[in-house]
Amino acid sequence: MSFDRRLTPFRADLADERLRGQVEAERFTTGTVKRVIATFADLHRHPSREAPVDTQAIFGEAVTVYDEHEGWAWVQLREDGYVGYLPSTVLGWSGAEPTHKVGAVRTFIYPGPSLKLPHESYLTLNSKVAVVETQGDYARLATGGWVYAPHLTVLDAYEADYVGMAERFLHTPYLWGGKTSLGIDCSGLAQTVLAAAGIRAPRDSDMQERELGTPVEVKSDLSGLRRGDLVFWKGHVGLMMDETRFIHATGHSMTVMIEPIAVAEERIRRTSYGPITAIKRIR
Repeated sequence: MSFDRRLTPFRADLADERLRGQVEAERFTTGTVKRVIATFADLHRHPSREAPVDTQAIFGEAVTVYDEHEGWAWVQLREDGYVGYLPSTVLGWSGAEPTHKVGAVRTFIYPGPSLKLPHESYLTLNSKVAVVETQGDYARLATGGWVYAPHLTVLDAYEADYVGMAERFLHTPYLWGGKTSLGIDCSGLAQTVLAAAGIRAPRDSDMQERELGTPVEVKSDLSGLRRGDLVFWKGHVGLMMDETRFIHATGHSMTVMIEPIAVAEERIRRTSYGPITAIKRIR
């Protein structure tokens, strides 16, 4: 039986209880649920800071912890199922369930309800927080600190226009595995803005191509596209802004950029990504 290592909590010595009877492991566990208490944290393929980074977990995100050893936690992210290693120090539990999420691309945490105080940290889009009180325009978090309340939304409020949200990331530096306004990659951008619109999406572009939306014919002249369509290559994805313009996080410019889809297609086709493999319509 073949399993995707990105989504399967399985090692020779340990596996998720749900895999019992499907894999052979020395022991099985249901794990323990914790939440990310850092602004964000890199999810590594192996328990080492030098190991490849596959994605990032953001503040308030719930994870299932299967094992902790020498400062590393082997986890599965509960939002998209990705499996990997996080530093144990980024995990904890405030005792309070999230009540809100961050609706701004980025917001600062202050020691008190005032923008004139020196900020202590920041939170990124889709971070989940528990608000315990408000004073004026500021909300106090169960984990400590205050944030500008209009930057928060209730958990079941969603953006109507995920392409408009993608535009807020314009010029953000490209970062492999990134999912924040400090650095983001192509599939991270798609997943993040779709999440803001209430659309659950897998993490990597091949998964997104397989699982999201309905197919749209790939015409030789690239006609028939519309705002919100996802355009896929082997290992790359971006979003249509209208019939001709395209926004994506790309290593070509090392930023999130907007360009004509015809220009992007011609350039990308000449690289290892090859031709467009699919166009998927979400709505």
